[in-house]
Amino acid sequence: MTFNEYADQDMLAIEVANEIAGDLKTHLLHHDAASFAVAGGTTPGLIFDDLCAADIEWSRVHVMATDERWVAADTARSNAAMIHGRLLQNRAAEAQFLPFHVPQREPEDVLAELESLVVPELPLSVLLLGMGEDMHTASLFPGAAGIDRALAADAPPLVVMRPDSQPEARISLTARVLDAAIAKHLVIFGDAKRRALEQALALPPETAPIQAVLSETTVHWAP
Repeated sequence: MTFNEYADQDMLAIEVANEIAGDLKTHLLHHDAASFAVAGGTTPGLIFDDLCAADIEWSRVHVMATDERWVAADTARSNAAMIHGRLLQNRAAEAQFLPFHVPQREPEDVLAELESLVVPELPLSVLLLGMGEDMHTASLFPGAAGIDRALAADAPPLVVMRPDSQPEARISLTARVLDAAIAKHLVIFGDAKRRALEQALALPPETAPIQAVLSETTVHWAP
């Protein structure tokens, strides 16, 4: 793990956007396409605002969320909505997007067909993760039912998670898939998340799921 500290969130966003753009360009030099899995929530928005204007062959980039809440894509809690609104703009509008939510279906019923779309994209070329103060990442929540399977070395690419702390079911990439990404970035803001990350280093992944994906990850922190 490498830890990078920035004076403020704007500086972090510019630098991380530049690093991710470089990662994608490098991958595309040697491959027909690049897969890019991104966190949802509020953390990556500033990065996306800069990254979407990067001079990349975006038509060769395949974007997916690290996880998705089982809500309609036009609602505020949808990661797809945030990704479309902040990342898939400007030059990045040419990227291909792989949605995880399927309207009027249950997540368990579509898991196999979604996995068939995800597997050809593996290993992920570039990964952008976030982390909660509870040390969860993607939708891998500590203590949630099914977390052991999601963290297992032989886990499937995707799992359905129904954490008690959340109002809806979620589909998430598993720790095995996240950890195998070629270039990995974790972005966290604030003292509370920095302390949580430091605490996670001494805890097992079942208690601190972020711990399962920190190997060779570049962490970016700003107050």
